[in-house]
Amino acid sequence: MEDYKYLFKVVLVGNAGVGKTCLVRKFTQGIFPPGQSATIGVDFMIKTVNVDDDKIKLQIWDTAGQERFRSITQSYYRSAHAIVLVYDVACQPSFDCLPEWLSEIETYANRRVLKILVGNKVDKDDEREIPERIGREFSEMNSFDYFLETSALDATNVDALFEQVATRLTHDMKAADQRYSSYKSDRSASGTVTLTDRVNNIISPCCGRN
Repeated sequence: MEDYKYLFKVVLVGNAGVGKTCLVRKFTQGIFPPGQSATIGVDFMIKTVNVDDDKIKLQIWDTAGQERFRSITQSYYRSAHAIVLVYDVACQPSFDCLPEWLSEIETYANRRVLKILVGNKVDKDDEREIPERIGREFSEMNSFDYFLETSALDATNVDALFEQVATRLTHDMKAADQRYSSYKSDRSASGTVTLTDRVNNIISPCCGRN
């Protein structure tokens, strides 16, 4: 069995055709799949990255954007450590649907989930319909943890996207572990520290480990 420090579940959501599958395939396999068909339901791939000399396993879930699959994909929000909401910078309707996707995230995901907004397909800059400034403003107004523009075709910011996710989640988990150690020491003299203590009082339920 592969040795790793933490395992994190990352879920990509957004309209059909915004390039979620291409982002995942580019990061995990280094390829841009030509003529990529629409995802049916949910698919996932795994890749291990290094953060601070620790092996971090990312389980990346690629969800279908079509309305008929929403009831399936909503169940994947609950256990996600990070949610990446993707739109196409050359497709205004994909941006206009962001409030609907954000509503689903707020309804079904853990309130402490890491939220990233991604404007994809910047290789189509001559066809751009959503300026970077508009995407960044939407991200800030809706309390996303960060915003990025990417291109799966030419690999712009693809590795940076997932590496930032892994780094942020790893640092959050290590900070939680340190708080737990301190809390455990404080409680040791007065009583037993239970699993409930750790989950409810110290560690965000969005963090996982091996």
